[in-house]
Amino acid sequence: MSTDTPDRILRLDAVLDRTGLSRSTLYRKMEHGAFPKQIKIAERCAGWRESAVNAWLQNPMCYLEHG
Repeated sequence: MSTDTPDRILRLDAVLDRTGLSRSTLYRKMEHGAFPKQIKIAERCAGWRESAVNAWLQNPMCYLEHG
């Protein structure tokens, strides 16, 4: 039996709260590859993988998304 917890999806308000970034700064960082990109949840709904946000929080100055 696996003890790994599933990766949660965080919505915008939760990401802004955790990171302390403003909405415009968050989207600007995403555009430049300096913050994880959103994943589509539904037609008009997106969020971020909690693991990706946590990786950014560990070292935000050196984060560069690959791919």
